[in-house]
Amino acid sequence: MSPTPAKKLPRAERRDQLLDTALAIVRGEGTDALTLAHVAERAGVSKPIAYEHFGTRSGLLIALYERIDDRQVAALLQALERTPRRLEDVARVMSQAYMACHLTAGPEALAIAAALSGDGEMEAFHQRLLDRYVALYRDALAPYSALPPDALHLRCVGLIGAAEAISRDMLRGRVDEAGATGALAALIVGGMQEG
Repeated sequence: MSPTPAKKLPRAERRDQLLDTALAIVRGEGTDALTLAHVAERAGVSKPIAYEHFGTRSGLLIALYERIDDRQVAALLQALERTPRRLEDVARVMSQAYMACHLTAGPEALAIAAALSGDGEMEAFHQRLLDRYVALYRDALAPYSALPPDALHLRCVGLIGAAEAISRDMLRGRVDEAGATGALAALIVGGMQEG
């Protein structure tokens, strides 16, 4: 039975609908089942509409990953606005936001990233994401560090790498959210010390 054709939506709403549909496919069937044609069929739109929004399967996967990432950044920035201005508090909030996002996104985020590994377009996209997080961490932590800017930048590169590794262990059930959050917060506080 074919799905009922979708009603005409504004472009942004249609894109959101297609991304919701794609995420449901990844959750239910895995990334191997994710194609633009399958997304279009499940969303009740023609294939050209899906291609118009994402161009390629890689474009769709990147858009899914970017959506997850944008939500993580927004949650972190909102949390930081409400945080007392002490390093320990900032580190705790940064860690909580990072781990909560990975739990909310769940294993789908890892599956999407894995599906894109080795793709040149994804490599460039992933580097932009890492650079954005390093800058975000650097800006948030600069008031609590006497490190020279280059050293602070490098520490933040290391913190983002550690955050990724810890969140993977959390998603694999090797550590709970509290343990993952505490470990990352301790690394952030320790990383701001000179030496």
